[in-house]
Amino acid sequence: MPNKVSTILLYLLFPKHTTMTTNQKSITFFEALIPIIFLVILLSFNVLAVFGDEATSGPNQFALLLAGALAAIFGFKYKFTYKQMLEKVSKNIESTSSAILILLFVGALTGTWLISGVIPTMVYYGLKLLNPGIFLISTVVITSLVSLIIGSSWSTTATVGIALIGIGKALGFPLEIVAGAIISGAYFGDKMSPLSDTTNLASAIAEVDLYKHVRYMMNTTFPTISITLLIFLILGFTHSGGAVKDVQGLLTDIDQTFFIHPVLFAVPLIVIFLIIKKTPPLIALLVGVLLGGLAAVLFQNNMLQQLSKAPENSFSNSYKIIMKSIVWDINIKTDNPILNDLFSSGGMKGMLSTIWLIISAMFFGGVMEAIGALKKISSTMLNTFKGTFGVFASTDATCIFFNATASDQYLAIVVPGKMYKQAFEDAGLAPENLSRTLEDSGTVTSVLVPWNTGGAYNSAVLGVPTAQYAIYAFFNWMSPIMTLIFAYFKIKIKKIHKKSDTFVA
Repeated sequence: MPNKVSTILLYLLFPKHTTMTTNQKSITFFEALIPIIFLVILLSFNVLAVFGDEATSGPNQFALLLAGALAAIFGFKYKFTYKQMLEKVSKNIESTSSAILILLFVGALTGTWLISGVIPTMVYYGLKLLNPGIFLISTVVITSLVSLIIGSSWSTTATVGIALIGIGKALGFPLEIVAGAIISGAYFGDKMSPLSDTTNLASAIAEVDLYKHVRYMMNTTFPTISITLLIFLILGFTHSGGAVKDVQGLLTDIDQTFFIHPVLFAVPLIVIFLIIKKTPPLIALLVGVLLGGLAAVLFQNNMLQQLSKAPENSFSNSYKIIMKSIVWDINIKTDNPILNDLFSSGGMKGMLSTIWLIISAMFFGGVMEAIGALKKISSTMLNTFKGTFGVFASTDATCIFFNATASDQYLAIVVPGKMYKQAFEDAGLAPENLSRTLEDSGTVTSVLVPWNTGGAYNSAVLGVPTAQYAIYAFFNWMSPIMTLIFAYFKIKIKKIHKKSDTFVA
């Protein structure tokens, strides 16, 4: 989402407004923490004690609004105006407009790819080709390669990720494990791809050559992805509970319900090609939606007639079913209960609760940023940790903190990058250390926070709550730990010297 990155950079580098006048006092560290503590308690109560998985359908959204309102009370105490806080909220929501539109298009794409037979075809051939024992590790490898090529974790989960979730469900794997494998691979590829917006952003903020940044990230990233692959290899061979024995029966039921043919792979391949060619995501996804509708008309006439319950398949009936799959939910019935659950889609309507969550999170993050609470907590972190390891630890913690509070991975890269750039220089550390740490902790942890744009998006696309898949997204939560291990033991830490740059191993 290059437009979003540009907006954030321009705003941070050349702010038009300031949120504090000269006669305003700074919020205290304890006061800055109160809205966050309140939010954590309320979210935990919603999820653990009352609503469970349904908490993201409304209660958590209101919890974010309440926490933002509490933060605003402290803002009024320190003479911040309603207008100042609302302007920051508006800018935050504006920065997520692209993500919101992408979510709507992904919902539409999932619907048309279902009734067109694209998703069933990918599931059909996936079941034929992928052995259950190597399915999980294959999922990590496939999503890694696709994301590395196209430079986008979001586009990867919205295309091959949807198909892999279907295959995993048909094979009897718990969906949270499959989602963890998809996300681990997708974010590895996104992080290491020179085409990725976050990779370019981190190198630009730290003022490091892009390819030097990518090469330096290999030091911490390759050990992490290697451990991830080993874990999923073990999980794949040890998992047996719930495995589907009659795979051939599933194949037969899919074949009897849809027209299955390799020609349907042309639809996702065209979308992936457009993304590789740097076509804006919204345009690529719109093309995918239209191609899905066209494929439904060309190849799934019987399906459209069955869904319309009309004696004959007229243009208006076909249009009605295609539009329904785009906008509302669609359910295709078969003789197999596993496939009935698999072949359903919520369309654009199914994305609305996630969009609501993102907007509510932007309200909370915007107020917290406007009153100086995020800056106060970040500066306290920097003063708390000392020495070389302290610089890494401060950056690591601040990136995660911004993902959890500002709810946006771009801010979790840009703000800490600007904050700690001088600290890395003062510690004699090469800027590659900063850019690598921003990626190890900022890029990959956004997907682990339910109300972050990354977590909300992937949860909606894959149909698995963030809290359930987070523990299995091994690559994502191990990455910030790995960067701290390297820093603590001084492994591959590049120092700045007057005459030359050297590695300390």
